[in-house]
Amino acid sequence: MIDFAHKDILWFLISVGLMLTGYLLYWRHRKRALASIGDSWLLDTLMPEASRSAHHWKFILLLIGTTLLIIAASGPRVGSKLEEVEQKGREIIIALDVSNSMLAEDIQPSRLERSKQMINRMVDRMSNDKIGLIVFAGDAYTQIPITDDYPSVKMFLKGVGPDMVSKQGTAIGSAIKLAVRSFSSGENVRAEGEGAPSQAIVVITDGENHEDDAAAEAAKAAEKGIRVYTVGLGDPNGVPVPVRPGSRANRRDSKGQVVVSKLNEKLLLEVASAGNGAYIAGDRINSLIDELDQLQRTGLKSRVFSEFAERFQYFAGFALLFLVLEFFIRSRKNRFLSHLNLFKTE
Repeated sequence: MIDFAHKDILWFLISVGLMLTGYLLYWRHRKRALASIGDSWLLDTLMPEASRSAHHWKFILLLIGTTLLIIAASGPRVGSKLEEVEQKGREIIIALDVSNSMLAEDIQPSRLERSKQMINRMVDRMSNDKIGLIVFAGDAYTQIPITDDYPSVKMFLKGVGPDMVSKQGTAIGSAIKLAVRSFSSGENVRAEGEGAPSQAIVVITDGENHEDDAAAEAAKAAEKGIRVYTVGLGDPNGVPVPVRPGSRANRRDSKGQVVVSKLNEKLLLEVASAGNGAYIAGDRINSLIDELDQLQRTGLKSRVFSEFAERFQYFAGFALLFLVLEFFIRSRKNRFLSHLNLFKTE
């Protein structure tokens, strides 16, 4: 099967048709002009060395050479084979808390920015794994569907912030529930008796859950073979929450009291235990990576790679050959060839 890397260039083949049309019109005009001068036998007598076919051959070679050059520039290639590559890895979905409390600066530069740094380090250590990103506050949203496109994960991570979620709060349970539904495979694979990939949810938060029963959702995930890990960030004694990143003004509640955010390690321990995972303190990112490395890498869904063999060099080579031949063809008859008669008989 022939494919073209740059299909848009093939539009230039229209110019080949224009060249042919222009040449035919030119030759028609030239023929009429010569006929107005005199009869063809008289012109042959006056111009004995003029070749009638040389012009045609030169144009044909130029036309073919131009066509081949356009095709060569479009990058023709042939699919040599289809190879199925089975990869072994894990599926990990990160649920990142983006509530206003994550703007607290008890961890520099802030809890949220430190979380982003942790995720970047995790991505740097991944190989053949798939990763997804969920952001949550009062509600949970899928920011990046599960993928192995690590650069895209890092790119989208830069823009993550509290303004992405309209409803404030901390719904850890909703984030876990959404993560369970976001895995690319699992229940269907298990039903068919095949080995499902190792799957894990990493919840990065300060643990101030105000919305739902996070431990119950973690237990449901564990029943499906999905481990739930929690990463706690913040000071257990509590710190004020700034109005915005870098601001010295603190948030206040409806009574005018300064909002104080505390790390709830007790809840995060309960969630990790119910999810058959582990609780990791925010300053021990290496421990989290070590925990994830203990997950067995199993076969992920095979990806099909099309290996193409480039063939532009053949078109370019023949184009050069035809253009060189066109250059050496003379408009006059060759005296040596005109006297050469291979079929002369005595």
